[in-house]
Amino acid sequence: MYQEERLISIMNYLEQHKRISVEKICDLFEVSRDTARRDLVKLEEQGDIVRTRGGAIFPTSPSQPVANYARRLQVGSDQKRQIGKKAADLILPGDKVILDASTTVQSCAEQIGPVPCTIITNSINQADILSSNTVANIFLLGGTLEKQHRFLYGASVLDKLSNYYVDKAFIGVVGISEQGLTIAQEEDGMVKRKVIQQAKQVIVLADYTKIGVTDFYQFATLDEIDLLITDETPDKYFTDLLKANNVELLVTNDHV
Repeated sequence: MYQEERLISIMNYLEQHKRISVEKICDLFEVSRDTARRDLVKLEEQGDIVRTRGGAIFPTSPSQPVANYARRLQVGSDQKRQIGKKAADLILPGDKVILDASTTVQSCAEQIGPVPCTIITNSINQADILSSNTVANIFLLGGTLEKQHRFLYGASVLDKLSNYYVDKAFIGVVGISEQGLTIAQEEDGMVKRKVIQQAKQVIVLADYTKIGVTDFYQFATLDEIDLLITDETPDKYFTDLLKANNVELLVTNDHV
């Protein structure tokens, strides 16, 4: 395969997976590490990628406004259901858990069975869904309502969270990368940060499009989480990064 053909294939891979490692290029195209590096140098010179330690990512583009909650529910709904089911299965009788206000975590809420447990949330959607669960105790944190994204935030939410200590916290993200866990809105991130501090086990729910992405506000580093549930196996660079930070990986659809 000529270099020009490899470069096109590398860009196609990046469009789907958001990042690529030198090892992945070697495996995909049966080339040496030196050849893989030369391909990345060429793509960087063309302005198509940003090289990272061990691979490459797309250049950072200006942040786009985050779609409203209803629109986000429709994006990647099958992947969210798979991830949500795996997460819901982790909730055991007697557990005390916090569910944040992300749409992927809502898929978890929708699939929690008749498990006697205690659930705390700052999401009005989650609270409404869980109101039909006859055996779960539901606590809705009161605060200022973010109308477009349907979560409650502010000093009253943070103060109330300080009084709760839970077994598990389920967190959604806009991006998870070497820069940690990121979100578009600081108010949302501050609540997530406090949730993490109050939980024995922190579980992040993120489909593969979130991996390698860094958004506006960092609310946690990788070593502050315990488990990542996603729908496709990340590349070696990212799996090694998870291992280095003692993060367990659970994949719902491991066919890559």
